[in-house]
Amino acid sequence: MAIPLAPVIVKLPAWRRRILLVLVLLGFVALLGRSLYLQSFHKRFLQEKGDARYNRTLILPSQRGKITDRYGELLAISSPVESVWANPSDVKINAEQTKKIATLLGLKTEAVSKKLANSEREFVYLKRRMSPELAAEVMKLGVPGIYLQREYKRYYPAGEVTAHLVGFTGIDDQGQEGFELTMNKTLSGKSGSRRVIKDRAGHIVEDLEAVKVPQDGHDVVLSIDRRIQYLAHRELAKAVEKYQAVAGAAVVLDAKTGEVLAMANVPTYNPNNPVNIQGKSRNRAITDVFEPGSTMKPVTAAAALESGNYKPDTKIQTAPGYMSIGPATIHDAHPHGVLTVAEVIQKSSNVGSAKMALSLSSQYMWGVFNQIGFGTKTRIGFPGESAGRLRNFKTWRPIEQATMSYGHGVSVTLLQLARAYTVFANDGELKPVSLLKLKDAPVGTQVFAAETAHNVKDMLEMVVLPGGTALRAQVLGYRVAGKTGTTVKLGDHGYEKNRYVGSFVGMAPASNPRLIMAVMIDDPRSGEYYGGTVAAPVFSAVMADALRMLAIPQDAPNDNVVIPSGVEEVQESI
Repeated sequence: MAIPLAPVIVKLPAWRRRILLVLVLLGFVALLGRSLYLQSFHKRFLQEKGDARYNRTLILPSQRGKITDRYGELLAISSPVESVWANPSDVKINAEQTKKIATLLGLKTEAVSKKLANSEREFVYLKRRMSPELAAEVMKLGVPGIYLQREYKRYYPAGEVTAHLVGFTGIDDQGQEGFELTMNKTLSGKSGSRRVIKDRAGHIVEDLEAVKVPQDGHDVVLSIDRRIQYLAHRELAKAVEKYQAVAGAAVVLDAKTGEVLAMANVPTYNPNNPVNIQGKSRNRAITDVFEPGSTMKPVTAAAALESGNYKPDTKIQTAPGYMSIGPATIHDAHPHGVLTVAEVIQKSSNVGSAKMALSLSSQYMWGVFNQIGFGTKTRIGFPGESAGRLRNFKTWRPIEQATMSYGHGVSVTLLQLARAYTVFANDGELKPVSLLKLKDAPVGTQVFAAETAHNVKDMLEMVVLPGGTALRAQVLGYRVAGKTGTTVKLGDHGYEKNRYVGSFVGMAPASNPRLIMAVMIDDPRSGEYYGGTVAAPVFSAVMADALRMLAIPQDAPNDNVVIPSGVEEVQESI
């Protein structure tokens, strides 16, 4: 028989009991201290966490201002859309509802489930910028914790025709390019807000404070005439395609006010779906520079006339068709012999232009180029505008002064070139340019005497007549004055072989110019590249429709056009 063992009583040291008691008391003190801290010193945090359970601040979006052309035709407008968002901590949803929402939103079921499972966040977008009708279908499912937020999506009625001017906005309705970016603050306005109490089902129970009403953005009225913009874009696109050019740009100015009536670029993009736009979004008429070539010669001629040493009929010997300056030689496309100043412009003689330039001081010539706007920005208020390049006269060598006279060694933007020709349309006054509609014609800067401007305008009219380089610029029923330009394309490592830029700048009607147009065709690769061939026809086609569209009276008979194929065309010197 087993004898039961007596229980063993282990007697713990008294100090261990005391330590345990102290630790328990310290724990209670810590909890008491934490509660005092939270309720006294960190009360704001607890209140905010509590308020977050039922308080909501609803954003009331402002409507972005419209962008219109000068006649109120819409170029950019905002359409109301809905964005679906959720507070994951409030969402009560089953698998079937998740699948239905994913189908309506065009998302994968897993993607929706992942967003709704993130309970640490109180706001998550499920889908932005949906049609109100589709968003209403989502809300019909009655899922708690899923809400709608009114937003606005930008729409561009003119699409790619005005893309480089108007630009586009991003997902948050902020400007990314063009006037959407430049005038973003004016167009945006200010969002409003509304603080409310919501129950767990998402229903608004009570307003907590007065509603802050949103302030809609202001409208912006451009100087653009949408009809002329369309004409310029259409004809420019045709020329770029026909001559297999890399790009092209065109600018149409109101000769009296300097307002830009059209500014077209090719290639372009669709601002309603701005994807893969790299290399297509820049406004080449303002950002890209090129050597103007012979379109600079009228400015040189005006400088020579203004100096008092020349008159339109002053004779200049250009034989034998070339001239040497140090080791360099300047050539004409064809030897002409003795030419008057007017004929130097008509025949586009490099030798004649160089001789006029070398008879002037470099400081005086630089001053004329600078005063007419080369080497400085037009301050048109558009992002990315280039100032071009005009070196200080103190660094000029004789050969450089000679070549600058016919547009080599100086770089300009197409807008600068178009603005320069306003002096010949306004009695020697250079007009500032504007992309915003003006109430009154601005006062310009007097660069040349009125007589000088009239004389050069007459010379430019000879360029478009038989014996000149721009027969293809003629317009039925209107007198035209203008100048062609052709240059070898300037690359990163100097002039590029067999690559050219063809240009034309002109005005009509020549008797009282109302419109000025500059056209640039970049790197045509079809074998034809002279400005009189690739750029002048664009001018002619646009002007023919624009002048009639604006009801500008004719100043020539309807048989004034000489068909180019029936007359020997003069090619300019490069």
